[in-house]
Amino acid sequence: MEMRELPVEGWHKVVHVRDLRAGLDAIISVHDATLGPGCGGCRVRPYRSFDEALEDVKKLSRAMSFKNALAGIPFGGGKSVIIADPRKDKTPEMFRAFGEALNALGGLYYTAEDSGVTEHDLEVVRSVSKFVGGIGAKGEGGNPAPYTARGVWRGIEAAVRYKLGRDSLKGVKVSILGVGAVGMALARLLHEAGARLVVADINEDAVAQAVTCFGAAPVAPARAIAADVDVFSPCALGGSVNRHSIAHLTAPIVAGAANNQLLTPDMDEALRAKGVLYAPDYVINAAGVISVGLEILGRWSQEEMNRRIDAIGPRLTSIFERADAEGRPTGAVADDMAMEIIADAQKAA
Repeated sequence: MEMRELPVEGWHKVVHVRDLRAGLDAIISVHDATLGPGCGGCRVRPYRSFDEALEDVKKLSRAMSFKNALAGIPFGGGKSVIIADPRKDKTPEMFRAFGEALNALGGLYYTAEDSGVTEHDLEVVRSVSKFVGGIGAKGEGGNPAPYTARGVWRGIEAAVRYKLGRDSLKGVKVSILGVGAVGMALARLLHEAGARLVVADINEDAVAQAVTCFGAAPVAPARAIAADVDVFSPCALGGSVNRHSIAHLTAPIVAGAANNQLLTPDMDEALRAKGVLYAPDYVINAAGVISVGLEILGRWSQEEMNRRIDAIGPRLTSIFERADAEGRPTGAVADDMAMEIIADAQKAA
């Protein structure tokens, strides 16, 4: 196995890992380790280039630093990507080699589930490394997707209350882009709360399931952001809010589960200027990593998870209020709040 540290300014450690015999080509990124070891999921994706994979893992790990800080768990920002097609390239050998790479980092980074990775894959990693979270045992922890969905549901409630002055989701129209594990679970929660759904996904079977189960209206993925709804909820891969798509956005709220929903940082201010309330992605989707973090710490319980999920709405409301008071976009305010937590920890060290 070859492990090569990459010189990335502003990041604690970024390592390129290759094991040709095992078919592993991965990047592990720890953005900040002030609050503790990096913690964040592993994503398997057929990136078009190494540079594209590097940019993705950098953005994701930086967001995890802020997510973990605001979530109140003692972990820094970490993320990993494996450059492969999850539909045909994954093997046990690949994940065992990935586990050996985690061991070589000596606990600097804990991994978990993300796009293209299943709980079974993590079990293979766990067979050689203890630096893994998101594997259920005795009814505790496990797949973080359902917890992420519940946190996003609570966040949408808070955003609807703040922006629209409505205390219920009954009749609220939501366009969900991406009905995978998290998006489908979110659709169910919104449907049960009385929301009216529009759904889009490249997976036609998933769309058909949402239409059948929740009475959702289907649209093409490229049209999801343009739907006439109250909330646009990106729950697929990142970058759905960009210079092109924002012109078609009609919803007054953007609140979803996807990471890196804004393709470029200036979209934060563009949403504010358009009068759109944006629920910063790493705040609203934090319940999954909270579950993983509590599992790693040995402090997981359903009661504690419920308490922390219920805190996501008030946390978002405080961001909304501060953003309005300061005349600034919500994402920038959330970044500042996270950096203040990290800076305080650095001073106390």
